[in-house]
Amino acid sequence: MITKMILEAHVTIGDRQARYLEAGTGWPVVLIHAFPLNADMWRPQLERVPAGWRLIAPDLRGFGPSSASTARAATVDDYADDVAVLLDRLHIDRAIIGGLSMGGYVTFALFRRSPGRFSGLILADTKSSADTPEGREGRRNMSELALASGASAVADQMLPKLLGAASRSARPELESHVRHMIESTSVQAITGALEALSSRPDSTPDLARIAYPALIVVGAEDVLTPPADAEAMARGIARSSLVVVPEAGHLSNLESPEAFSKALADFLASSL
Repeated sequence: MITKMILEAHVTIGDRQARYLEAGTGWPVVLIHAFPLNADMWRPQLERVPAGWRLIAPDLRGFGPSSASTARAATVDDYADDVAVLLDRLHIDRAIIGGLSMGGYVTFALFRRSPGRFSGLILADTKSSADTPEGREGRRNMSELALASGASAVADQMLPKLLGAASRSARPELESHVRHMIESTSVQAITGALEALSSRPDSTPDLARIAYPALIVVGAEDVLTPPADAEAMARGIARSSLVVVPEAGHLSNLESPEAFSKALADFLASSL
């Protein structure tokens, strides 16, 4: 595995310019970011692209350093459609597609809409079930917090749950990095995403329909989508492999980038 140069580019989707990062050459792998971060969260993996693969990490609408204020997304299908348009702009018919947390929910939405786009899936620190009533109430409360106090207040509330205790202790600089990504996100994008996540459907019935190889990754210390959620998805997807990343919380790819990247490289090698 060789350190790669990360390229930053933009494509036109509707009336806006959408940023994406990419590195490597070969069969495409699309990585969709978590809420409320952006494509920069995937830089550790983009720096470690296995030979023969092209990693592409898009900013979802409203997210990323160059995003302008946009209309609120009504459902995760809006985000999925944007990813499909990006693939069209890049002349990519099929790819391994996946994401972390919200990125996983968008992956499920894209699978329901365009299963032929996939040659494999990656589901990291996510779950197939819809929000519980308590979960939806929590998102409403966070939306109100964002409107009243801004993105920094959202960062204050989320950071203790996003990062595991081990990585917060061993890598204190990581908290500042994640905070910067959250605070660079507009309140409009945050509240729009919360609405989209709250209204997403249950994807559990889709698990049995996934006939492609699937990599499921979860941080051992993830309290938002714990290992039990990952194990349930692994039981539901016939051709899945499950990797539990030690000493990592909800952002396993950032907290343990070497372990996550190895799991990704091993999965890609087995998908050839």
